[in-house]
Amino acid sequence: MDFSRFQWTRKPENYKISDNRIEITTKPHTDLWQRTYYHFRNDNAPVFQMETEEKYFSFTVKTSFEESHHRFDQCGIVMYLDSENWLKASIEYENDEYQHLGSVVTNNGYSDWATTEINASVKSMWYRFSRREDDYCVECSSDGEKFSQMRICHMFRGEGKIRFGIYACSPEDSSFTAVFSDMRLTECQWKAHDGQQPDE
Repeated sequence: MDFSRFQWTRKPENYKISDNRIEITTKPHTDLWQRTYYHFRNDNAPVFQMETEEKYFSFTVKTSFEESHHRFDQCGIVMYLDSENWLKASIEYENDEYQHLGSVVTNNGYSDWATTEINASVKSMWYRFSRREDDYCVECSSDGEKFSQMRICHMFRGEGKIRFGIYACSPEDSSFTAVFSDMRLTECQWKAHDGQQPDE
């Protein structure tokens, strides 16, 4: 992966970039969330992304978070278009027993959150982010080989040029180091639908 194509939105104070590895040390009280349920707006997490106008592709990355230890510590993939239009997928630490594997889609200033509980012993996860025009698919994998669908979504501002990449944050009074590795950009692995045909 050519990191010279990537740019920071809110560069973190502490980070390291090597050949195919990025480390981000989070600051306390950093997050991405818009309005829904909590009624607050948090838009201060560091994001490292590249731009593309390619309509069909997949981006894969491995995340490791051995140090996550406080509620909502998280790291994962992101497509951050602007403060009110973005998506992310990650594992959010909850407690010593379980954490949340999930995704957030934010369209026009309102976030949702879809999750499933997984064991707190999980300390790494692969994600695959795929684009088909202005529709998107997010998948996860424990080994980087077999991926399972987490979510399919539409982004109202997801046409044309987009930005995508990685993020890490600690919404509460915490800090940890997230490690991103094995990043690759490939042909779209999300195949065209082969069932019911579109309505005329």
